[in-house]
Amino acid sequence: MSEPVLRTEQLTKRFGGLTAVDNLSFRLAGGRLHAIIGPNGAGKTTFFNLISGLLTSDGGRVFFHGREITGLKPHEISRLGIKRTLQIKSVFPRLSVVDNLWITSQAGRRFPHPFRDASRDRASREKVERTLEQIGMSSLAQRQAGTLSYGDVALLEIGMALISEPRLLLLDEPTCGMSPAETERAVEKICELARAIDIVIVEHDMEVVFEIADDITVMTQGAILASGNPEEIAADERVREAYLGGEEEEDYVEEAAHA
Repeated sequence: MSEPVLRTEQLTKRFGGLTAVDNLSFRLAGGRLHAIIGPNGAGKTTFFNLISGLLTSDGGRVFFHGREITGLKPHEISRLGIKRTLQIKSVFPRLSVVDNLWITSQAGRRFPHPFRDASRDRASREKVERTLEQIGMSSLAQRQAGTLSYGDVALLEIGMALISEPRLLLLDEPTCGMSPAETERAVEKICELARAIDIVIVEHDMEVVFEIADDITVMTQGAILASGNPEEIAADERVREAYLGGEEEEDYVEEAAHA
């Protein structure tokens, strides 16, 4: 078996008497779009925070392309090629879309020059233009970020993660708060990106999850309840009982299993 893109061994995080992530062992195969689902408080975002170095684990290990990254600082992990977005969207609202991307591209350098004139840095300028095209926002390049729709802010944040050319992208609730039209557009972009970049999403929208995920991991109480492809997860009685619960969700899962 080839080395997974991302692997954790018995990863654990406690907050006082609460175990938010409980001896979690996880594997991400290359070329797959992996979704993590679970009820509020299941430990999904904490898991992302441990991988990206925003939190220090109380036990266990994390490996990225075979290299142990346990205990590294966030900027060190970022430079290895792991980028993430946050549940609460984080952009520079008073700057234009293009300036948000420009500053992010410069900040990712070992010796950043965030205020260097863009006209003098052709390589970075071309990278910004490519990223605008990737996220479908070339026509909004000069728009102030604070005036964008929620869906466009989410796409801009994905672009800010993409501009440093990551090897692994962690998306935390990428469609949260979006209208149906915005969700459809975001899903299309995520699927496009997944053809070139390994992606893990944390997502509450079951329709999105079952539409785009190659593999799904279900978390509850900080641990993995089940892992498998969408059909396997849809048919798993433990998932129905512990997470999906109601008739409406159960009916949807049955439909997904037979799609």
